[in-house]
Amino acid sequence: MSKQFFGASHVPLSPAVRAGDFVFVSGQVPVGDDKAIVQGGVGAETRKVFENLRKCLQMAGCDLEDIVKTTVWLRDRDDFPEFNAAYAEFFPTNPPARSTAESRLMIDIAVEIEAIAYKPL
Repeated sequence: MSKQFFGASHVPLSPAVRAGDFVFVSGQVPVGDDKAIVQGGVGAETRKVFENLRKCLQMAGCDLEDIVKTTVWLRDRDDFPEFNAAYAEFFPTNPPARSTAESRLMIDIAVEIEAIAYKPL
């Protein structure tokens, strides 16, 4: 199986990797092109994370509807209801499988999401 690597990062990771029919997207955070963290709480951060996920997926020829699994880290479990409301905006029907955990994150943010997409070549 061949692998394709997409994008560049200032840390040692690839934003997206295609392995056969699957695309693995590294954890995305709510940071804009200006490198600033989006303000407005976990809902706004979640929406920005999905913008960043979409950009990574598009580099590999996919989009959000191709996601089959997400893994989510929340800084605070009390953010879960607001996070869920924002997350549901992107998957109004047939959401992907998902794991969600409360965790200390590497930078001062409320949410990080990684994704696995499936799109045959």
